[in-house]
Amino acid sequence: MSDKVLDQSFQEAVQKASRMTQASLPQDVQLRLYAYYKQATSGIANPNYNSSYDLRNAFKINAWMQIRHLSIEEAKELYIETINSIIEKK
Repeated sequence: MSDKVLDQSFQEAVQKASRMTQASLPQDVQLRLYAYYKQATSGIANPNYNSSYDLRNAFKINAWMQIRHLSIEEAKELYIETINSIIEKK
């Protein structure tokens, strides 16, 4: 997949995700999507990312750090695949 096609597919998946409610997704899926999105848009996680360190943010940063080995392109592809699989199940 070319970079342009990947970027366009990623943006379409982000738009689809924005129409989903958090209540409709299990928390582990929400964390996975968050991690893929952050890796795709910001690159490798920085553990000092947020100064207001609460339990919710700790889970988010942990999910992101677990996938730090993925490239930006791989994270985009996994984000797209996850969103599409959620939509297919509905």
